[in-house]
Amino acid sequence: MSSKPNIKKKIKSILTHVLVYSVAILTLMPFLWMILTSVKDMSEIFTYPPQFFPSKINLDNYVKAFEAAPFGSYYVNSMVVAFSVTIGQLITCSMAAFAFARMRFRGKDALFYIFLATMMIPYNVTMIPSFLVLHWLGWIDTYNALIVPGLASAFGTFLLRQFFMTIPKELEEAAYIDGSTRFQVLWKIIIPLSKPALATLAIFTFMGTFNDFIWALIVINSEELTTVQLGLSIFRDRYLTQWDLLMAGSVTATIPILIVFFFAQKYFIKGIALSGLKG
Repeated sequence: MSSKPNIKKKIKSILTHVLVYSVAILTLMPFLWMILTSVKDMSEIFTYPPQFFPSKINLDNYVKAFEAAPFGSYYVNSMVVAFSVTIGQLITCSMAAFAFARMRFRGKDALFYIFLATMMIPYNVTMIPSFLVLHWLGWIDTYNALIVPGLASAFGTFLLRQFFMTIPKELEEAAYIDGSTRFQVLWKIIIPLSKPALATLAIFTFMGTFNDFIWALIVINSEELTTVQLGLSIFRDRYLTQWDLLMAGSVTATIPILIVFFFAQKYFIKGIALSGLKG
């Protein structure tokens, strides 16, 4: 009798693994295609029937991609903007989240709901007003235009606020009894206990900022401040796209994101696990 449940469990486990691996393969296929295309000759990219694997690995595409434009400065610009926005959001969102989660003041709930309502406004709607404000401030074609609008986030505040509310209040009450200020409670108690949520916000923010194309296209005019995503557009012409060089540049553009995720994955996965346990 006991063997039948075990067989059912094994079959269920096998089917689950097959489903997970199938979805994983489908998810990785575009990325794998991008890597293989980046080492193909241009003549092999459009062969019919399609040739998935290159007949010869051509690493010259990476050299040509970096020779076509100053991608070194593009990467510096993207890294400066992405790290600045990420650090800024970690600071502003954690302070706002602490206020909404722990502090008491008149109109807190109404203000929080209004804050959340801004998440429902499409990004395209706020582009023109944001551009006009930056133009009035004289920040167009500067680092300020790329960094300042992203220093605060309703999503980040909501994410951290929900995590802060799961932290026992007894810890901060004990700190208040010892004479700690609100800032000390936030810095010494809440922040250390919220590393998984902070890592999750940092990954999402860094990825979104580093991969942003539309906003940089709107506010940047000079090549000195061009980001990686704008730099990749040089491989696309009105009548011709250099797919081999574009894919080579795209592969290198994913490296910083993979590095950030590699160092933060411990806290990121822990945050997902804790969220699942608390749900």
